[in-house]
Amino acid sequence: MRQVGTFIRRYPIVAIAVAVGIVAGVLQLAGWPVGAQWLVSGFGLVVAGIQFWGMLRDLRSGHVGIDVLAIIAIVSTILVGEYWATLVIVLMLSGGEALEDFAGRRARTAVRSLLARSPVEAHLVDEHDAITDIPVDEVRVGQTLLVRPSEVVPVDGSLLSDTATMDESSLTGESLPVDVERGGCVLSGSVNGPTAVTIRADAVAADSQYQQVVRLVTEASESRAPIVRLADRYAVPFTVLALVIAAVGWWVSGDPVRFAEVMVVATPCPLLIAAPVAFISGMSRGARDGVIVKSGGTLEQLARIHTVAFDKTGTLTGGTPQVVAVRPANGLSEERLLATVASAEQYSSHVLAASVLEEAERRGIGLVPAHDAREVATNGVEATLDGTRVAVGKRSFVTEQGAEVTAPLPQGGQSAVYASVDGGYAGEVVLADRVRANARDTVQRMRALGVRAFVMVTGDQRPTAEHIASEVGIDDVHADCLPADKVRLVRELPGRPVMMVGDGVNDAPVLASADVGVAMGARGSTAASESADVVVMVDDIGKTARAIEIGRRTTDVALQCIWIGIALSVVLMLVAVFGVIPAIIGALLQEAVDLTTILWALRALTR
Repeated sequence: MRQVGTFIRRYPIVAIAVAVGIVAGVLQLAGWPVGAQWLVSGFGLVVAGIQFWGMLRDLRSGHVGIDVLAIIAIVSTILVGEYWATLVIVLMLSGGEALEDFAGRRARTAVRSLLARSPVEAHLVDEHDAITDIPVDEVRVGQTLLVRPSEVVPVDGSLLSDTATMDESSLTGESLPVDVERGGCVLSGSVNGPTAVTIRADAVAADSQYQQVVRLVTEASESRAPIVRLADRYAVPFTVLALVIAAVGWWVSGDPVRFAEVMVVATPCPLLIAAPVAFISGMSRGARDGVIVKSGGTLEQLARIHTVAFDKTGTLTGGTPQVVAVRPANGLSEERLLATVASAEQYSSHVLAASVLEEAERRGIGLVPAHDAREVATNGVEATLDGTRVAVGKRSFVTEQGAEVTAPLPQGGQSAVYASVDGGYAGEVVLADRVRANARDTVQRMRALGVRAFVMVTGDQRPTAEHIASEVGIDDVHADCLPADKVRLVRELPGRPVMMVGDGVNDAPVLASADVGVAMGARGSTAASESADVVVMVDDIGKTARAIEIGRRTTDVALQCIWIGIALSVVLMLVAVFGVIPAIIGALLQEAVDLTTILWALRALTR
């Protein structure tokens, strides 16, 4: 019952048309056809007036829709007394608009999602080291703030503590944590590591980095150009053709009823209904494949994609570093080196330590208990294992322990954990954020679908970005990009439409500003998913190519429906010119055309 009430509130004209039809039928059966005629005709004139007012608004904005034919058909059938034909036309017109509204009814709540994640409180430290929680909007430049472990930094600031480890992936897309030293810049929206730190506020909340992301999403969403309804592109020529045929019928016969009879079969219900049904079917097909497309207009854009821009971390790559090589030195085996490094790293909170421990567990390597283990923030871990002194961590940290590191520097896109045992170099464990297995194949599939240009837009450093880009077959690389840089670059790309694929909060503005934004939503941020036009619900980048396939298939089916509808309507109009199709019969024949095009539109559910 609640669903019925919602439908009536959302689509009142459809509900009223059904009610008017029932009442008019009762009046007709009760022997009062005049009452039925006045009721239906009055309702038809009201609907025509509403449509006419909307048409005037569209004309002022330079937009001509196909609805003008429906208005003429309603008025002409009323004038010649064919009121049942009027009711059928109103039902099909309002039903088509309801279907179209349903196809595009997806609320965009990206800004609300971003605001929900924004810090709301800050811990103010006064001159007596007392801590007071205050609203983030009350923070002033120069104040000292405490950021507890795993908390989001409330405003941009400078680090007052000796060291800090910050996760800036929500801002830059960089999957590895950033080590910050005293005096270094700390951005709002980044997540503090395992140790509480103090910062000096360098900006108020409204001017800080995360709020800039929120503003960029808002501006990008509001500045995006509207998409013209597919059927409206055929409005002017089809309208002119229908009016010419109807006028010829009136002129030849001298009977205005002939004009109404032609206009009834010219009612553009196939154009109003079939295309939205095709797009709804395409959206359902995508949902079954784990691809959520938020509007029919997006499917139409997907069919014409010229350029695809990719984020790197979490999109082309898995988003978390993995061990790619274990390189022992001085006679150690791989298993012994990995056991040594993992045994020490179990006392570290660094993200690379977690990856090393996962690799040791995967290989079934047991860990050795350590004595007097000590983590040196941002550098590594010192520990005693089975009576030997072990140091693991950065290259410089191991060198300071007296070890002579002979390994070459890591290649682009790689990081390394070095180890020394009793002052001697023991080897390195190399980690990298691996390219997704099907990333290169996805780019090749998109090329086969007609995509002409590919771009990488990432916050990562250029060597890492270029290394990943070369692996997947992308030549145009833009690295070291903040969210505002990404928005500017995507807006300036020459080949339109542009599809942007990303997954993090830092991608939300650029997803909103692209012609089609695609979010890897399985592990990506809610903000990115809600800013995007398409959300991939499974952790498979290949689904982005599938989205283009579905867009092309759906648009092809929608165009076929339009042309089938136009062709059948023209045939019926040419027959109606000779007066062999009464208005009510014409309305029913038009319903047969509707059924044909709708059944054809359902083909978008396949493949």
